[in-house]
Amino acid sequence: MILFDTHAHYDDAAFDADREALLSALPGQGVGLVVNPGCDLSSSRSAIALAERFPHVYAAVGVHPENCAGWEDRFAEDLRQLAAHPRVVAIGEIGLDYYWEENPPRALQQRAFRAQLALAGELRLPVIVHDREAHGDSLAIVREFPGVRGVFHCYSGSVEMARELVKLGWMISFTGVLTYKNAKKAVETAREIPLERLMIETDSPYMAPVPCRGRRNDSSLVRYVCEKLAEIKGISPEECAAATLENGKRFFSIQ
Repeated sequence: MILFDTHAHYDDAAFDADREALLSALPGQGVGLVVNPGCDLSSSRSAIALAERFPHVYAAVGVHPENCAGWEDRFAEDLRQLAAHPRVVAIGEIGLDYYWEENPPRALQQRAFRAQLALAGELRLPVIVHDREAHGDSLAIVREFPGVRGVFHCYSGSVEMARELVKLGWMISFTGVLTYKNAKKAVETAREIPLERLMIETDSPYMAPVPCRGRRNDSSLVRYVCEKLAEIKGISPEECAAATLENGKRFFSIQ
């Protein structure tokens, strides 16, 4: 059983003590592929550096809504240059986050989001979207870019919104939240959306799945997300792993 963790932040300081050993061990733990998205220009460069060192790790480059306070339109040109690297498979993590009051103003988040969606369209790269408490605006803005395809990672919207995204050609991805007792909406969405439009992730170091909730997350724990999704879909974990692996490879154009 080979697993694809489609979203993990190994440039995060939480991994400073054991990053090399942890990443080196993943293939032996059944994790064949990982995508590490950037959250600003610096972490995007770090993601590329990790992807250069580990053949099973790929990078995405982008500016996260929580990190876009200093956004200038020239940053799109910086991202364009980073995205030319052969180990970069997407623009991300980008999007909208209205949860924290101290986040950058909504208008600025939307400007950065649109600029990066436009860049993805030009480069013909998929996007990794962060949407927290901004479902209506996130859906409306991605509709403005019909030529762009992407994934709503750590999906937290409604079943209805997920159906709309699937109609637009988009993917839905679930984290360890799918294993939590209060994750009724996520479970309902996972049940309703076709398996070929789903991916799995850890969003490491955050949101470790049950039975490891509360500890630092890493890609070895993506198997718990796979097992839960398999249970919801009424298939074996092996079938679920194979399907989500192929979905991820197809989405990110990884051979």
